Amino acid sequence: MKHVFVFDPKAFYSQQWKMDNILDNIGQFFRTQEAPDFSIQFSRYRRNAIGIIQEEAEKAKAGDIIRIYAIGGEEILFDCLNGVAHFPNMQLAAVPHGETHDFLRVFSEKDVEGFRDIPSLVQAEALPTDAIRWGINYALNSCYIGMNSAISKNLKDMRSSLNKGSFIVFSKLSSFMNLLFTAFDRKVAARQYKISIDDQDYSGHYCLIHIANGPFHAGKKTGVADATPDDGLFDIALIKSSHPMGMLSSMRRYSRGKRPRNCIFVQGKKITVQADSQMWIQLDNEYIQDTNITLNMVHHAVQMVAVNDLSYPMASIAAL
Repeated sequence: MKHVFVFDPKAFYSQQWKMDNILDNIGQFFRTQEAPDFSIQFSRYRRNAIGIIQEEAEKAKAGDIIRIYAIGGEEILFDCLNGVAHFPNMQLAAVPHGETHDFLRVFSEKDVEGFRDIPSLVQAEALPTDAIRWGINYALNSCYIGMNSAISKNLKDMRSSLNKGSFIVFSKLSSFMNLLFTAFDRKVAARQYKISIDDQDYSGHYCLIHIANGPFHAGKKTGVADATPDDGLFDIALIKSSHPMGMLSSMRRYSRGKRPRNCIFVQGKKITVQADSQMWIQLDNEYIQDTNITLNMVHHAVQMVAVNDLSYPMASIAAL
């Protein structure tokens, strides 16, 4: 097996010592191995990791399994996913050193630390895992359309314009104010969508559309708490528009792992969403604007490394 460690240096901004420690751990582990085959790469800009992975694949021996380690936050994980998806001889390990790691929370928060241990990662097995396909792009965890994606984009822009300390101070207040203002913005919170799920019509006015391959978003379990990334199905929540305070209550309930009464829940393999004007769309931690998006569930598109013999949980049949 060939091991390729792809670092996102931006994830270690002002913490060079942490990245140096990981590099030391990699070197120390492979020095104890017989005929080690590994390389260390640094992704310098967005999508750089895709080219790096292609070059490493070309250099690998015929028939070799190539395990890619995405070291950083959700941006490098997204890029590495798009480098390995649908290649049967590639595996992907998420090594969480960013601000969020929603996909790995499917195993539980206490297990996340194990994904930072290099020996455990190298020796772990991989699980067949579904992925969300949009055109030629893949996402791992979720797609949001509506209030959540608009709010998250505003907060991401704010984070990029402030230093870390200032953002921490203002983040809670800004998050609340963004939520409040967005709830009163009818173009976002009460937009009419034309929606088709597996050729069934679900068109209507919604404040939130959540298309999930996993149950977590922004560190919290959502109302699609049973979503599992290996069943070949999207878990889709459509929260109907109402008066602003009602929508705020629904959003709060949904972000706490419950389904509000005005939520339509359906599972499916394909969804198309259309609107008359540009929608803010959040695919994992990527943001795009479009008036039309079609997403397909690709069953077992990628092999995801899981430490300590972890496996994906079985979906519960209990009603929420």
